[in-house]
Amino acid sequence: MSQHTPTPHNGAKPGDIAKKVLMPGDPLRAKYIAENYLENPVCFNTVRNMFGFTGTYKGKPVSVMGGGMGIPSIAIYSYELYHFYDVDQIIRIGSAGALQDDVMLRDVVIAMGACTNSSYASQYHLPGTFAPIASYSLLAKAVENAEKSGVRYHVGNIFSSDVFYADDPSESDLWRRMGVLCTEMEAAALYMNAARAGKEALAILTISDHLYRPEALSAEDRQNSFHQMMEIALEI
Repeated sequence: MSQHTPTPHNGAKPGDIAKKVLMPGDPLRAKYIAENYLENPVCFNTVRNMFGFTGTYKGKPVSVMGGGMGIPSIAIYSYELYHFYDVDQIIRIGSAGALQDDVMLRDVVIAMGACTNSSYASQYHLPGTFAPIASYSLLAKAVENAEKSGVRYHVGNIFSSDVFYADDPSESDLWRRMGVLCTEMEAAALYMNAARAGKEALAILTISDHLYRPEALSAEDRQNSFHQMMEIALEI
């Protein structure tokens, strides 16, 4: 870490990263987005192979960077982007498992709120329970873009879990009965970091599997289905 690279996890110098960052979990997906959607992309980070790129989309600067799996990973990268690189908006784009019967494979979920079983909020010493929510302005634009694209979409609550292989799988039933749309592993921390920094965040998710039906997309299907989600995010 030096005066030119303010964090040990990111090789970018101040000014290398745009005000808006798209953040998939997979760094190779970040590379794919940069190479297929951005004009003149430049790689700003290869530290830990968490690739990050900055280019333009329809003439406007935008960056894309991997965020990793789980709350601790996205929490580190998003915190540093907000606080050390002056990023204003982070849009998580990723996959999720459906909890509700009317949420289908390939549907897009725009996360208005993110429940969690993580203790991440405990660091703020709040005298109650914090509700991690999205930026309304980003959410409204995402809904508008989803309408234009004609994709099936849902807006509502999601669940950000610290656990992928749950010891008690029936816990999903409890979130399901509260109307939670789907489960993933990152959005709640992103929303909390944004709130604490006074910045904006949104999670846009593509349903890749269903927790109550034997349905799942193949790797190839995931890649093809995620195009709509990427374009909704880029158009914001």
